[in-house]
Amino acid sequence: MIAVGAVVWRGADRLLLIRRGQPPRQGEWSLPGGRVEFGETLRQALLREILEETGLTVAAHSLIDAVDAIERDQEGCTAAHYVLVDFSAQWMAGEACPASDAAECGWFAPGEALARVQWEETRRIIRASALQLWNLCL
Repeated sequence: MIAVGAVVWRGADRLLLIRRGQPPRQGEWSLPGGRVEFGETLRQALLREILEETGLTVAAHSLIDAVDAIERDQEGCTAAHYVLVDFSAQWMAGEACPASDAAECGWFAPGEALARVQWEETRRIIRASALQLWNLCL
């Protein structure tokens, strides 16, 4: 399954996190995004998913990386395989309001965001975005 996500910045000192309302990683803080629909480009999917999840309009910037998220069942067999394509993005308009798959959303200082996120791959993506857009080492 192909999905997109973004580190959405509101200036160099605030970034957006959502608390996932659905599996995978339900209840964890993460980046906004979701599945790419048939016929959508990655950027189209990104803009749509962020609008659906948070009510925000963003400008997608550069690609950060692609991440494999592989879930295994109790026997160790592959239960799901997500390819997550992550971008840097900037807030353009709107107030963050959780909807769709997001249980909560909010703006956080980069250090606070890193402390809330449990998955190391997401922390790595946030750090890469900070360096890419703002030349910040987190």
